[in-house]
Amino acid sequence: MNILMLSWEYPPLLVGGLGRHVHALATTLAAAGHEVTVVTRHVPGALAEEYTEGVRVIRAPDDPAPGADMLNWALTFNHTLTRAALRACRTGRYDVVHAHDWLVAHAAVTLRDHLDVPLIATIHATESGRHQGWLPGQSNRAIDGIERWLCDAAVRVIVCSEYMKREVTRLFDVPADRSDVVFNGVDALRWRARPRAVEAARARYAGDGPLISFAGRLVYEKGVQNLLAAVPLLRERFPSLRVVVAGDGPYRKDLEENAPPGVTFAGFLGGHELTALMGASDCYVVPSIYEPFGMVALEAAAAGTPVAVAHTGGLAEIVDDGLTGVTFPPGDPEALATAVGSVLADRDHARSLALRARLRVVDDFNWPSIAGQTVAVYERARACDASQVSREAEKLLAAL
Repeated sequence: MNILMLSWEYPPLLVGGLGRHVHALATTLAAAGHEVTVVTRHVPGALAEEYTEGVRVIRAPDDPAPGADMLNWALTFNHTLTRAALRACRTGRYDVVHAHDWLVAHAAVTLRDHLDVPLIATIHATESGRHQGWLPGQSNRAIDGIERWLCDAAVRVIVCSEYMKREVTRLFDVPADRSDVVFNGVDALRWRARPRAVEAARARYAGDGPLISFAGRLVYEKGVQNLLAAVPLLRERFPSLRVVVAGDGPYRKDLEENAPPGVTFAGFLGGHELTALMGASDCYVVPSIYEPFGMVALEAAAAGTPVAVAHTGGLAEIVDDGLTGVTFPPGDPEALATAVGSVLADRDHARSLALRARLRVVDDFNWPSIAGQTVAVYERARACDASQVSREAEKLLAAL
């Protein structure tokens, strides 16, 4: 199958989990024998076009954006993305267009019409969900409208959890039989850090006490403020406890100003640095208020680290409390401290949690399986699209 994939981030440009997801999906599909083209955003130092890891990657430079807000930037970005994709289409035919999130919606619909092929949309998160159901400004409401439009334009909608399936059904009236749950995948080998790297991270961050960590974009819905609120409670039991917050984002300044003693803000960590931090940690915490899936919890599990996660969204579907991790109610620092404390206080229990979690990652979330499920969605989309064309042709003939 020949697949045209659109994403606003792709290595070496990584902002969050979406770019890692698209990269892993594209390379796994290519390894399985499919032709994959990814059209994405340009990053300084990268080639405008290249074949890498079996994937043709087209990188579109940004157009000047009128204004600084995300919506204006996205609308202008879609123009340059469309032009780059149309140039790519001169040298091949495609069977499907696969769009990742609202940021590429306009380009995706244009290419669907230009190529006359089915459009599949993966909705990784929603604007409503990111704001706990509140759309405070005009830009938020516009993004919500673009998400609905993309779902309407797609033959099939992929979501990463049953939680997200319910959300797109409720928000955008997507029929349940037109959406498909395909979990995110994890390359378990990629998240196993070298022992020396783990030792170095431990020496750098842990000091004399237990180490807990978080990594992600620093925005309100990730719930880092609740982790920070739990730190004094944890330090009452574990006085030498250290906490590392890795990542960056608009909420970082507020978090740093309100951080208690024992917390280090490490900034964005990529590649081996993040893997080493996870491997060096005694517990990895995902305190999200809103989390469509929670891929980072599986990445930490793949690194061999016990996880404590908020019982919300997709996290509630991938972590079994007391079996593959521990859970706590979202937005509850006291419950977070109790859950993390139970891991830190019983190392044998922590090791058994980590072992069972890693085995589940290998069995249930491996990328070849996830890619195969995605191809099955593509096939359903093509079949639905062909049936729709046939019905429209029959209507036209009947009208003659």
